[in-house]
Amino acid sequence: MTSENSILYTDKLTKRFGGLIAVNEVSITARKGLITLLIGPNGCGKTTFVNTVTGYYKPDGGRAVFEGDDITGLPLHKTYEKGLVRTFQIPSPFLRLSVLENLLIASRGHPGEMFTKHIFKSSWKKFEDEKIDRAFDIMKTLGLERYWDKEAASLDAGALKLIEIGRALMSDAKMLVLDEPIAGVNPKLAHNIFSHIVKLRDEMKLSFLIIEHRLDIALKYVDFVYAMHQGRIISEGAPEEVSRDENVRKVYIGG
Repeated sequence: MTSENSILYTDKLTKRFGGLIAVNEVSITARKGLITLLIGPNGCGKTTFVNTVTGYYKPDGGRAVFEGDDITGLPLHKTYEKGLVRTFQIPSPFLRLSVLENLLIASRGHPGEMFTKHIFKSSWKKFEDEKIDRAFDIMKTLGLERYWDKEAASLDAGALKLIEIGRALMSDAKMLVLDEPIAGVNPKLAHNIFSHIVKLRDEMKLSFLIIEHRLDIALKYVDFVYAMHQGRIISEGAPEEVSRDENVRKVYIGG
């Protein structure tokens, strides 16, 4: 794939930690409106790559481009503002807040947060009403609407994963970077989470870059796959192609 049809691409992106090259000249393209999967064994550099793209780490070489803008070396809050939003393997909602409150707190640009406007309710009431409507739309899409007033602490692991995705959507994300969205959940919930991801791709035209280990589930839902080993991309293509690649099979099962 080429950069012309991408929402995100990297060109020889590199990250070192002392003498260790954790990400070694990695070039990938994530296309608009598609689900791109990044796979590989533990320690191969997947999360370091994502952290470098999104601004958690600064790269030591190469570049990253998002929606045509060079984001190489931008800090995390800057890539977030551009609409490149990541979630983490372990959800971190506010456990004592309701699902609705968790989504609302993730929305950006509330005029009521401004010192000059917060005392004038009329200046931000319309904005808040619109965000509440959007939060309910997102909860409905994710199947969370029946839990809107429930504390996050009372929900199962699958629902907490969906809340994380919902909070990312409330931030007006254009692309979601998900780090193991089905880690720690049973197969039924895992399929449910990926079904919602596909629904977001189809209905909201969102783009995804996903790190995942559970290939028996994830490969059924994604559009394109990159396989990583020892900091490098070793295979790329359609899910069925990469799953049959002999290099990928050796990495996972040895030999």
